[in-house]
Amino acid sequence: MNETAGTVRIVTWNIRGGIGVDGRFDLERIVRLIKSGEPDIVALQEVDSRRGTSAHEHPFVLLRRSLGEHAIEARSIIGADGEYGQIVISRWPLTAIKIHDISVPEREPRRAIEAEVHAPCGALRIVATHLGLTFRERRSQTRALVELARPSAITTVMMGDFNDWIWRGSVQNKINRLLPGRTWHRTFPSLFPLIRLDRIYCRPREALVRSWTDRTARWASDHLPVFADIRL
Repeated sequence: MNETAGTVRIVTWNIRGGIGVDGRFDLERIVRLIKSGEPDIVALQEVDSRRGTSAHEHPFVLLRRSLGEHAIEARSIIGADGEYGQIVISRWPLTAIKIHDISVPEREPRRAIEAEVHAPCGALRIVATHLGLTFRERRSQTRALVELARPSAITTVMMGDFNDWIWRGSVQNKINRLLPGRTWHRTFPSLFPLIRLDRIYCRPREALVRSWTDRTARWASDHLPVFADIRL
Protein backbone atom coordinates (compact mmCIF):
# COMPACT_ATOMS: atom_id res chain seq x y z
CA MET A 1 0.00 0.00 0.00
CA ASN A 2 1.11 3.56 -0.67
CA GLU A 3 1.86 5.03 2.75
CA THR A 4 2.48 8.70 1.89
CA ALA A 5 0.05 10.68 4.05
CA GLY A 6 -2.95 12.04 2.17
CA THR A 7 -2.12 10.45 -1.19
CA VAL A 8 -3.37 7.58 -3.31
CA ARG A 9 -1.29 5.69 -5.86
CA ILE A 10 -2.74 5.02 -9.31
CA VAL A 11 -1.52 2.93 -12.21
CA THR A 12 -2.83 2.80 -15.77
CA TRP A 13 -1.64 0.11 -18.17
CA ASN A 14 -2.60 -1.29 -21.55
CA ILE A 15 -1.78 -4.95 -20.89
CA ARG A 16 -2.24 -6.24 -24.48
CA GLY A 17 -4.44 -9.10 -23.33
CA GLY A 18 -1.69 -10.40 -21.07
CA ILE A 19 0.48 -11.37 -24.05
CA GLY A 20 3.96 -9.94 -23.77
CA VAL A 21 6.30 -8.84 -26.54
CA ASP A 22 8.07 -12.14 -25.91
CA GLY A 23 4.90 -13.94 -27.07
CA ARG A 24 4.04 -15.33 -23.64
CA PHE A 25 0.51 -15.18 -22.27
CA ASP A 26 1.12 -14.52 -18.59
CA LEU A 27 -1.43 -12.59 -16.55
CA GLU A 28 0.32 -13.61 -13.35
CA ARG A 29 3.36 -11.69 -14.58
CA ILE A 30 1.10 -8.65 -15.11
CA VAL A 31 -0.25 -9.02 -11.58
CA ARG A 32 3.24 -9.32 -10.04
CA LEU A 33 4.47 -6.20 -11.83
CA ILE A 34 1.43 -4.19 -10.78
CA LYS A 35 1.72 -5.31 -7.17
CA SER A 36 5.40 -4.36 -7.08
CA GLY A 37 4.34 -0.72 -7.55
CA GLU A 38 1.88 -0.95 -4.63
CA PRO A 39 -1.01 0.93 -6.29
CA ASP A 40 -4.32 1.65 -4.60
CA ILE A 41 -6.26 2.08 -7.87
CA VAL A 42 -5.58 0.12 -11.06
CA ALA A 43 -6.93 0.93 -14.54
CA LEU A 44 -6.21 -1.71 -17.19
CA GLN A 45 -6.97 -1.65 -20.90
CA GLU A 46 -7.09 -4.55 -23.39
CA VAL A 47 -8.23 -7.17 -20.95
CA ASP A 48 -8.94 -10.01 -23.36
CA SER A 49 -10.21 -13.58 -23.02
CA ARG A 50 -10.25 -14.23 -26.80
CA ARG A 51 -6.57 -14.95 -27.42
CA GLY A 52 -6.37 -18.67 -26.83
CA THR A 53 -6.68 -18.28 -23.07
CA SER A 54 -9.71 -20.52 -22.50
CA ALA A 55 -7.67 -23.05 -20.53
CA HIS A 56 -6.90 -20.39 -17.91
CA GLU A 57 -8.99 -18.51 -15.36
CA HIS A 58 -11.02 -15.78 -17.05
CA PRO A 59 -8.84 -12.62 -17.18
CA PHE A 60 -11.48 -10.32 -15.66
CA VAL A 61 -11.97 -12.77 -12.79
CA LEU A 62 -8.24 -13.31 -12.21
CA LEU A 63 -7.48 -9.58 -12.16
CA ARG A 64 -10.34 -8.78 -9.78
CA ARG A 65 -9.33 -11.60 -7.45
CA SER A 66 -5.66 -10.65 -7.45
CA LEU A 67 -5.61 -6.86 -7.32
CA GLY A 68 -8.38 -5.43 -5.17
CA GLU A 69 -11.65 -5.83 -3.35
CA HIS A 70 -13.68 -3.47 -5.57
CA ALA A 71 -13.85 -3.45 -9.36
CA ILE A 72 -15.74 -2.16 -12.39
CA GLU A 73 -15.62 -4.00 -15.70
CA ALA A 74 -16.41 -2.47 -19.08
CA ARG A 75 -16.62 -5.33 -21.57
CA SER A 76 -16.82 -3.54 -24.90
CA ILE A 77 -16.71 -6.69 -27.06
CA ILE A 78 -18.63 -9.84 -26.11
CA GLY A 79 -18.64 -12.75 -28.54
CA ALA A 80 -18.63 -16.50 -28.85
CA ASP A 81 -14.81 -16.49 -28.70
CA GLY A 82 -14.58 -14.39 -25.52
CA GLU A 83 -14.67 -10.85 -24.15
CA TYR A 84 -12.53 -7.75 -24.40
CA GLY A 85 -12.46 -4.42 -22.58
CA GLN A 86 -11.25 -2.51 -19.53
CA ILE A 87 -11.29 -2.87 -15.78
CA VAL A 88 -10.82 -0.52 -12.83
CA ILE A 89 -9.83 -2.14 -9.54
CA SER A 90 -9.69 -0.31 -6.22
CA ARG A 91 -8.53 -1.01 -2.71
CA TRP A 92 -11.53 0.99 -1.47
CA PRO A 93 -15.26 1.20 -2.27
CA LEU A 94 -16.47 2.62 -5.59
CA THR A 95 -19.71 4.58 -5.92
CA ALA A 96 -21.48 6.80 -8.48
CA ILE A 97 -20.44 4.25 -11.12
CA LYS A 98 -21.21 4.97 -14.78
CA ILE A 99 -19.98 3.24 -17.92
CA HIS A 100 -20.12 5.59 -20.90
CA ASP A 101 -20.30 4.31 -24.47
CA ILE A 102 -17.94 6.57 -26.44
CA SER A 103 -17.88 4.39 -29.55
CA VAL A 104 -17.83 5.75 -33.09
CA PRO A 105 -19.91 3.91 -35.74
CA GLU A 106 -18.01 1.31 -37.77
CA ARG A 107 -15.05 1.40 -35.40
CA GLU A 108 -14.06 -0.78 -32.44
CA PRO A 109 -16.36 -0.22 -29.43
CA ARG A 110 -14.86 2.03 -26.74
CA ARG A 111 -15.91 2.82 -23.18
CA ALA A 112 -15.11 5.28 -20.40
CA ILE A 113 -15.52 4.19 -16.77
CA GLU A 114 -16.51 6.89 -14.28
CA ALA A 115 -16.65 6.40 -10.50
CA GLU A 116 -15.88 7.88 -7.11
CA VAL A 117 -13.31 6.18 -4.89
CA HIS A 118 -13.72 6.53 -1.14
CA ALA A 119 -10.21 6.38 0.31
CA PRO A 120 -9.46 6.87 4.03
CA CYS A 121 -7.85 10.25 3.24
CA GLY A 122 -10.76 11.51 1.13
CA ALA A 123 -12.81 11.04 -2.01
CA LEU A 124 -11.46 10.90 -5.55
CA ARG A 125 -13.37 11.07 -8.83
CA ILE A 126 -11.87 8.90 -11.58
CA VAL A 127 -12.41 8.38 -15.29
CA ALA A 128 -10.61 5.52 -17.08
CA THR A 129 -10.69 5.12 -20.84
CA HIS A 130 -9.10 3.73 -24.01
CA LEU A 131 -9.51 5.90 -27.11
CA GLY A 132 -9.65 4.92 -30.76
CA LEU A 133 -6.93 4.73 -33.37
CA THR A 134 -8.20 7.36 -35.84
CA PHE A 135 -8.42 11.15 -35.63
CA ARG A 136 -12.16 10.98 -36.33
CA GLU A 137 -12.74 8.65 -33.40
CA ARG A 138 -10.65 10.63 -30.97
CA ARG A 139 -12.30 13.91 -31.97
CA SER A 140 -15.70 12.48 -31.06
CA GLN A 141 -14.42 10.71 -27.95
CA THR A 142 -12.67 13.84 -26.72
CA ARG A 143 -16.00 15.68 -26.69
CA ALA A 144 -17.30 13.03 -24.32
CA LEU A 145 -14.18 13.26 -22.14
CA VAL A 146 -14.50 17.04 -21.92
CA GLU A 147 -17.94 16.54 -20.42
CA LEU A 148 -16.58 13.95 -17.99
CA ALA A 149 -13.76 16.33 -16.99
CA ARG A 150 -16.35 18.84 -15.74
CA PRO A 151 -15.57 20.78 -12.54
CA SER A 152 -16.02 18.81 -9.35
CA ALA A 153 -15.76 19.53 -5.65
CA ILE A 154 -13.32 16.66 -5.23
CA THR A 155 -10.00 15.80 -6.87
CA THR A 156 -10.56 14.41 -10.38
CA VAL A 157 -8.28 12.00 -12.25
CA MET A 158 -8.57 10.83 -15.88
CA MET A 159 -6.32 8.01 -17.06
CA GLY A 160 -5.82 5.47 -19.78
CA ASP A 161 -4.46 4.85 -23.26
CA PHE A 162 -5.31 8.01 -25.25
CA ASN A 163 -3.78 6.76 -28.52
CA ASP A 164 -2.83 10.23 -29.83
CA TRP A 165 0.72 10.32 -31.04
CA ILE A 166 1.17 12.25 -34.29
CA TRP A 167 0.36 15.83 -33.30
CA ARG A 168 -0.68 17.81 -30.27
CA GLY A 169 -4.33 17.55 -31.14
CA SER A 170 -7.69 17.67 -29.51
CA VAL A 171 -7.14 15.11 -26.74
CA GLN A 172 -4.03 16.68 -25.25
CA ASN A 173 -5.05 20.29 -25.71
CA LYS A 174 -8.64 20.07 -24.54
CA ILE A 175 -8.17 17.66 -21.65
CA ASN A 176 -5.09 19.41 -20.34
CA ARG A 177 -6.99 22.71 -20.14
CA LEU A 178 -9.54 21.09 -17.84
CA LEU A 179 -7.21 18.71 -15.96
CA PRO A 180 -3.91 20.62 -15.86
CA GLY A 181 -1.86 18.11 -13.89
CA ARG A 182 -0.55 15.35 -16.15
CA THR A 183 2.07 12.69 -16.60
CA TRP A 184 4.24 12.84 -19.72
CA HIS A 185 6.19 9.61 -20.03
CA ARG A 186 7.19 7.69 -23.15
CA THR A 187 5.33 4.38 -22.93
CA PHE A 188 5.17 2.82 -26.40
CA PRO A 189 6.63 0.60 -27.76
CA SER A 190 7.71 -0.83 -24.43
CA LEU A 191 11.15 -2.10 -25.47
CA PHE A 192 12.20 1.27 -26.91
CA PRO A 193 9.56 3.76 -25.76
CA LEU A 194 9.19 6.76 -28.04
CA ILE A 195 5.52 7.78 -27.81
CA ARG A 196 3.45 9.11 -24.90
CA LEU A 197 0.22 7.17 -25.39
CA ASP A 198 -0.60 6.39 -21.75
CA ARG A 199 -1.25 9.26 -19.37
CA ILE A 200 -2.79 10.31 -16.09
CA TYR A 201 -4.45 13.75 -15.86
CA CYS A 202 -5.71 15.42 -12.69
CA ARG A 203 -7.27 18.54 -11.20
CA PRO A 204 -6.01 20.45 -9.31
CA ARG A 205 -2.57 20.53 -10.94
CA GLU A 206 -0.77 20.32 -7.61
CA ALA A 207 -2.55 17.06 -6.76
CA LEU A 208 0.01 15.24 -8.94
CA VAL A 209 2.85 14.63 -6.50
CA ARG A 210 5.05 12.42 -8.72
CA SER A 211 4.82 9.91 -11.56
CA TRP A 212 6.96 7.24 -13.18
CA THR A 213 7.01 4.22 -15.49
CA ASP A 214 8.35 0.74 -14.75
CA ARG A 215 10.92 -0.43 -17.29
CA THR A 216 10.96 -3.90 -15.74
CA ALA A 217 7.49 -4.34 -17.31
CA ARG A 218 8.80 -3.91 -20.87
CA TRP A 219 8.47 -7.60 -21.79
CA ALA A 220 4.99 -8.06 -20.33
CA SER A 221 3.13 -5.80 -22.80
CA ASP A 222 3.87 -3.50 -25.71
CA HIS A 223 3.02 -0.55 -23.41
CA LEU A 224 4.69 0.48 -20.17
CA PRO A 225 2.54 1.15 -17.10
CA VAL A 226 2.29 4.70 -15.72
CA PHE A 227 2.16 5.19 -11.95
CA ALA A 228 1.25 8.40 -10.13
CA ASP A 229 0.84 9.55 -6.55
CA ILE A 230 -2.16 11.86 -6.19
CA ARG A 231 -2.67 14.06 -3.14
CA LEU A 232 -6.27 14.46 -1.96
